[in-house]
Amino acid sequence: MKNIEDIIRNNREFFDSAEPSDGHFERFFRKLEIRCEPLVVKRSIVPYLLKAAVVTLLVTLSSLWTWDHFLRPDRDRMSLSDVSPQYREVENYYAHQVIMMESELTEINVNNNPEQKEALLSELRSMDSVYVQLQKDLKANPNDERIINAMIEHYQTKVEVMSYIVNQLKAIRNENLNDTDNEKTSI
Repeated sequence: MKNIEDIIRNNREFFDSAEPSDGHFERFFRKLEIRCEPLVVKRSIVPYLLKAAVVTLLVTLSSLWTWDHFLRPDRDRMSLSDVSPQYREVENYYAHQVIMMESELTEINVNNNPEQKEALLSELRSMDSVYVQLQKDLKANPNDERIINAMIEHYQTKVEVMSYIVNQLKAIRNENLNDTDNEKTSI
């Protein structure tokens, strides 16, 4: 290494006087730019989609778990359909009958006074609270036939009561229609 340094020092004027060839600096800068050019990393969208899918899955599963363990309103209740398929049919039949009676009540009870309507709705809610208690009892004792029979009898009673109310309201409405028709004909 000492030999090279000596050669350069002895021939210094030779090294200082020579100029590089034309275009040397341009080629040198081009090579520097290529070497120092920032690396462009080609990124795929797939990892982002996978991350989004995982986050979505976690949020969905945690929501379902939260609903199942904390927010489900009927967690402490059991319906007839949970006991057997035959009872599911019975429950569906009576539930359909109750819905039909409720729709008839709303059709008939449109022009009646609001106090009567509220009293009727209050009675129906109290009947429903009895049924909710029966559902809780069934959850505690799922194979107790007495509770199952009480639930079926509750449905039957509710349908009978609602049918009686509908018939009474229809009779009252028909009387009112007859009275108004008689007044019109007498005028």
